Amino acid sequence: MRVVLSTYGSRGDVQPLAGLAVQLRELGAEVRVCAPPDEEGARRLAAVGVEMVPVGESVRSVVRKALPDPGDFPRRVAAMVANFHAAVAAAAEPGGAVVATGVFPAVAGAQAAAEAVGARFAYAALQPTMLPSPHHRPFEFPLQPYRPGLTDNRELWADNIRTMNALFRDPVNAHRASVGLPTVDNVRDHVFTDRPWLATDPLLGPWPQPAELEVVQTGAWLLTDDRPLPADLSAFLDAGEPPVYVGFGSMPLRGAPDAARVVVEAARQQGRRVVLARGWADLAPADGADDCFAVDEVNQQALFPKVAAVVHHGGAGTTTAAALAGTPQVVVPQMVDQPYWADRVAELGIGVAHDGPVPTVESLSAALGRALTPEVGARAAEVAGGIRTDGAAVAARLLLG
Repeated sequence: MRVVLSTYGSRGDVQPLAGLAVQLRELGAEVRVCAPPDEEGARRLAAVGVEMVPVGESVRSVVRKALPDPGDFPRRVAAMVANFHAAVAAAAEPGGAVVATGVFPAVAGAQAAAEAVGARFAYAALQPTMLPSPHHRPFEFPLQPYRPGLTDNRELWADNIRTMNALFRDPVNAHRASVGLPTVDNVRDHVFTDRPWLATDPLLGPWPQPAELEVVQTGAWLLTDDRPLPADLSAFLDAGEPPVYVGFGSMPLRGAPDAARVVVEAARQQGRRVVLARGWADLAPADGADDCFAVDEVNQQALFPKVAAVVHHGGAGTTTAAALAGTPQVVVPQMVDQPYWADRVAELGIGVAHDGPVPTVESLSAALGRALTPEVGARAAEVAGGIRTDGAAVAARLLLG
């Protein structure tokens, strides 16, 4: 059977699909991944021998541009729907399967392609807050804020249908009609289906009950990483006490141009050296001191057990990797699902949620001080033992069973 996995997102969206692809291939499936042509994702897929079909613009090039004109939004949605429909339809086969995650227009294009080809379709959320639930509120789109007076989560999710229709229904339906598919009234629920998958760890990112929506929680889709750490990084780690890792992944940090100085000084206030991940914000130490080591993309599974704390933006993948390592976290959430992960880290007692997206030396130093206490370290180690590692295998068996 041929399975097509599809996403438009950064490494945090592509790497889980790589983990699922490996498990599917071990069960005999032929797998292709439709994803944006970013180097990090392409490299991870190539490393495990999974064929990648590049779709659309590099996400990194998009986030580095000036903020787009809101008036151009419908055209960009239509282009993404069409691009992913074309790529997935060309890769899929009748009787096969398509699994999609990432931003909504890309999922809508993949779903329409599966429908047109005659392949089974599954939508997979990489965080609980993407799915309607009485236990959390929907993500608030900048172009479509919550209606005044709505506070109940059920009411907000009902209104979210109006929001999603306003943003996406016309371009999605125009494309569906152009390829001979029927149009839909409720675009959100049609694309997400009535039985979506949730690829998060049940302890770290649970799906609380009761809930009206039937959700299949598989566990997080992890990709085993056997790459050794670079020799110079290993030498830095061995040269002193465990440092603090600081990295913000694909976040450009437009509101925090001085972030590198802030995080290094905050760690120094706690008497800690720093491993600074450059990321898409191009963070770099300013003073060249030997207590700070800058890295590009690195094996987090090998690195995180060797550091004293992980300071990050709250992406699902980094949160899970730090939790699995048993290392305390400080989450500085920037957008979308990241406040959710910050709250979960705080609720579980495995780290600290920073108040707001822009840290100061004082605020980050205080958060680090709390995260580095023995109590948080012990709790992080305890929770690590409850994190499952079989989510991708569960999903693969579910798809092919």
